[in-house]
Amino acid sequence: MSLVAINRFGGEAVYSQIARQLEDEIQRFYQPGCYLPSEAELAQRFGVNRHTVRRAIEELMQAGLVERNHGKGTRVLDAPVDYTLGQNTRFTELLEAEGMTAVTRILRKLQIPAHDGVAKRLNLPENAPVIWLETLRLVDDRPYCVISHFLPLQRFPELLESYTGGSLHDFILSNYQISLHRVESLVTATLPLGDDAGLLHMPQHQAILRVKSVNVDAACPEMPLEYALTRFRADRIQLRIRP
Repeated sequence: MSLVAINRFGGEAVYSQIARQLEDEIQRFYQPGCYLPSEAELAQRFGVNRHTVRRAIEELMQAGLVERNHGKGTRVLDAPVDYTLGQNTRFTELLEAEGMTAVTRILRKLQIPAHDGVAKRLNLPENAPVIWLETLRLVDDRPYCVISHFLPLQRFPELLESYTGGSLHDFILSNYQISLHRVESLVTATLPLGDDAGLLHMPQHQAILRVKSVNVDAACPEMPLEYALTRFRADRIQLRIRP
């Protein structure tokens, strides 16, 4: 890249001008995973000290454009995936429509008794048998979210044995002729618990977005048939919520 003139008398902080210039170059010239020039190289290019460059990079980090890798440098990140939460959202179809490859990996398939929030959201008595599916969703081979699905065993007695991956909602539609519609989503920011950080390949101190959703039979809206607890990597997803 060529030398860039910095306006030192225009009122805008020098580090902010550098951050704006680098943001433009990232969008135009860099692919995710590439590294920016070193702080020393950038300082020489912009005619500033390394502290000013460091402030500019911190601006880019706060915007979610780059991350610092100790001993390696400053790496360009993927832009967050725009993921819509609506009545008929389908993870696989939505992302494949954007030219991405979406894969569902089954982590657990168990029958458990319903307790507390699960029983309440599925309108089941305590200890009623439910199916617990734990799935990991990957986009272009990178982990994006972990989902705990809870479904009443009585309504889907063969699902434990017959579901082997792919879109769970498409499987239910094909095998049970039931179209599931989302009627509620509660979104919170929190730290990962259990083995979520390891599954999502992220630091334990980095925030996730947790979404609690209830899905009903579209033909019988008073009948909840799935409670899902999704944990998204907050740096890889942008939730667009639609009714």
